[in-house]
Amino acid sequence: MQRQNDVYTENKLKFHVFQDERFVDLNLYQYGWERTEPLHAYGPHKRDHYLFHFVISGKGTLYSNDTAYRIDHGHGFLILPDQTTTYVADEEDPWEYTWIEFDGLRVSESISLAGLSAAQPVYTPQNHEAGRLLQEQMMYIVNHPQDSPVRQIGQGFLFLDQLVQSSAARRLPSQRRLRDFYMKEALSFIEQNYQRDISIEEIAAFCGLNRSYFGKVFRDSMGESPQAFLLHYRMARAAQMLKETTLPIGTISTMVSYANQLHFSRAFKSVYGMAPRTYRQAHFIRTEEKDGSTGK
Repeated sequence: MQRQNDVYTENKLKFHVFQDERFVDLNLYQYGWERTEPLHAYGPHKRDHYLFHFVISGKGTLYSNDTAYRIDHGHGFLILPDQTTTYVADEEDPWEYTWIEFDGLRVSESISLAGLSAAQPVYTPQNHEAGRLLQEQMMYIVNHPQDSPVRQIGQGFLFLDQLVQSSAARRLPSQRRLRDFYMKEALSFIEQNYQRDISIEEIAAFCGLNRSYFGKVFRDSMGESPQAFLLHYRMARAAQMLKETTLPIGTISTMVSYANQLHFSRAFKSVYGMAPRTYRQAHFIRTEEKDGSTGK
């Protein structure tokens, strides 16, 4: 059965919106496939999340960072959050592509491992077979919108892994082994202690690094400062509790290390664009919805 947020145009377009936002490490927002018309253009537009296109056939041009990137079939391109871009299909050989919009706490590290960035947005596979496998993984997601949210997120992780493994610009683990160790230590410490009033100095000390060097290593690996990551992690946990529990907002505030509920509300609004109470009213998941019950 076609869902409310699915769009189908025979032989031209498939478009689906993922409607479950409970996942923190990786979340899908929308995904689809399109066979475009000559000179079909999208933009200029700024995205809220990561958006990756893989070109199945044809070609086109991505305009980003005051640069035009010519992209042929078998390649792809990445658009990062808050990056303004325009992309245009070729006049004689317009592209057919599939795309996935995604985000999450683990995404920036994977994007970095794939060798992709705002300055290097073009994906090139190691070989034809590697690109084919990435295309197949993306099309599996596009063609199975009826799968459960947990299964879709699992397929999303497979997509992200294939993106990293297949990229010709992939950074080898040996180049990042020590830095990855520090990041695993830091992330583990944050996950276990985010409910306390921990400082960046405390996290750095746990990793055995000085504050300044730790900040540089963290930003290079995760794409944001330790302070920003800790804020986003705490707010993501708070959002999850607002959606899935009936705990008072003051209790949730304390559980993510905000003794002052007003300060918590301001921090939450800075990340989600709305107050915690408003967010709960819009996103609260009732018990019967969690259990998959119709109530009949």
